[in-house]
Amino acid sequence: MAFHPLFANLKQDLRGALLEFIGTFFFLTLAFGGVQATTSAGGVNQPAPNALNVFIASVCFGFSLLVSAWLFYRVTGGLFNPNVSLALFLTGCIGAVRFVLYCIAQLAGAIAAAAVILALSPGPCSYNTKLQTGINPAQGVFIEMFVTSYLVLAVLMLAAEKHQVTPFAPVGIGLTLFVCELWSIYYTGGAVNTARAFGPAVVTGFPFGTQWVYWVGPCLGSFLGSVFYAILKHWNYTVINPDQAVTDARKSPQDPVVNIRQRAASILHRPHDDHESTLTNGEKPRNAVDDNTGMVQNGAPANRSGVPRDDIV
Repeated sequence: MAFHPLFANLKQDLRGALLEFIGTFFFLTLAFGGVQATTSAGGVNQPAPNALNVFIASVCFGFSLLVSAWLFYRVTGGLFNPNVSLALFLTGCIGAVRFVLYCIAQLAGAIAAAAVILALSPGPCSYNTKLQTGINPAQGVFIEMFVTSYLVLAVLMLAAEKHQVTPFAPVGIGLTLFVCELWSIYYTGGAVNTARAFGPAVVTGFPFGTQWVYWVGPCLGSFLGSVFYAILKHWNYTVINPDQAVTDARKSPQDPVVNIRQRAASILHRPHDDHESTLTNGEKPRNAVDDNTGMVQNGAPANRSGVPRDDIV
């Protein structure tokens, strides 16, 4: 029986979804485990956020994604994030079936990772996401929207776009998550990923009433990042700064000293060029003979040969 064209690659889509589940589990066990270990090493169950905790948690998520994405990059693309999957679907990089299967696998992988770390680590779950005191849900939505859009744009520009440094895209993507976490983790818990917020919430019984923030904000970020990417593609951004991704040394800037000398020479010759340009505007050069008066333009009378006469006082 023939399948609908939408399910033409169903077998590969299912395999990809299974591997995304494993990859998401791999990524989040590293990230959740690092945060939980940091909390336990602090000697208290849930220490108040401070600069050191923010930095360490940001490192845990950023570098866990860098390593995990690099390992799975040639397998599934190393998405591990429903919001990245949504952006790839919106920009036509993946189909509808793969998008749905990937999202299910990523959410399931996050739940499994959160459960395993909670079971293996002492103390309560310290990697849940919640809004910091003083941050209202609207602020949380916009913070999550912006940081997710930055991550989405990094994936689209470094991984989806093919260029010389595409094989190193996981490095840039991981570092992007790291700096996004530096901003957002104190205020919202730094989800930047609906699955990352959903997994711990499931295993802890949704202790906070703001789970919707981590669905609305990152989804808006997916749309924002995708729209900006679409604008860049529509403008054919590669012609704005051409040859930026080439490795041909001949396209490098020339010797600055030579460049300065050439500019200086052009400036020194400019008066001569300006004089010649006046001739093109219909003006006669100095000492030219006026056809009507027989006088040169500097006021001296001329003979028939047109040469100024010096014997006339």
